[in-house]
Amino acid sequence: MKDRRARLSDLALLVRAPAALSVPGDVLAGAAAAGDRLTIRTFGVMGSSVCLYWAGMALNDYADATIDAVERPERPVPSGRVPRRTALAVAGGLTAAGLGLAAVSGGRRSLLAALPLTGLVWAYDLGLKATPAGAAAMAGARGLDVLTGALAASPGQPVGTALRRGAGPAALVGAHTYTLMALSRHEIQGAPARLPAATLAASTATALAAAAPALREVARSAPRLAGERQSPAARSTQRPTPRALVTAGAALAYLGTYGTAQLKAVRKPSGDNVRRAVGAGILSLMPLQAALTARAGAPVAATVLGVAHPLARRLARRISPT
Repeated sequence: MKDRRARLSDLALLVRAPAALSVPGDVLAGAAAAGDRLTIRTFGVMGSSVCLYWAGMALNDYADATIDAVERPERPVPSGRVPRRTALAVAGGLTAAGLGLAAVSGGRRSLLAALPLTGLVWAYDLGLKATPAGAAAMAGARGLDVLTGALAASPGQPVGTALRRGAGPAALVGAHTYTLMALSRHEIQGAPARLPAATLAASTATALAAAAPALREVARSAPRLAGERQSPAARSTQRPTPRALVTAGAALAYLGTYGTAQLKAVRKPSGDNVRRAVGAGILSLMPLQAALTARAGAPVAATVLGVAHPLARRLARRISPT
């Protein structure tokens, strides 16, 4: 029994298990943007996306076994705790499970996004990662994950309409992912200070874009003149809606976690600080997803994402998301 527990623990390390908590929010943000309520179909697509994410993590360690033997010898594959062929088998099995779940839960519409998503994940790990196209490929993969949610949640909508509605959240999630990938290239040796400064600026712009409608509503809610006397009815109509409050709060939480970590990397761009910024960014995707979900009109679902974020951070102290 002890050996079995160790084996499961090693596999959890292989796929960076807690980091998968950042995945369902992609689908949720896309589904909310499409304007439909959550259904069993949507939850099935969430499971598909988690499987594909874990597959990508296992495939990454299979492909990087030689590099990790030098840079990260403690990882399951280079340390010998998980054979390299097992990592490939796990990646293949999880990929098949992810595509199967997409087909069963969302049919052809889900496969419309899941198949190119799978192609990007495998292409990234097996060839694109070390090229200039690597960051764009992974950003595209996360954007496709959002679009999968938009397609799955709205089977009655034309495909073009669902894709158009999901395009905004997909672009913002992709922009966030691009900053992560740019930083991740410097987790070992450190980065020039201008890089985390640039990604911090991009993250700030992403947060402002996600929260823009909410910020405008909050601004309109403020009294126009200091000391202006208003009736109770007038004050009531100026109060921001729960959607605006959750959107703004989630965007602030996103910057408070990811932005703070990047700021530390700007001040001291060592490998450790850059790696911490990447880890914070992976999980800070959850409050960004919450902001996008609330903005689309689902503040309750967004609040659930926000509550799950501290849990994911706690789990990440045991199993690194990077």
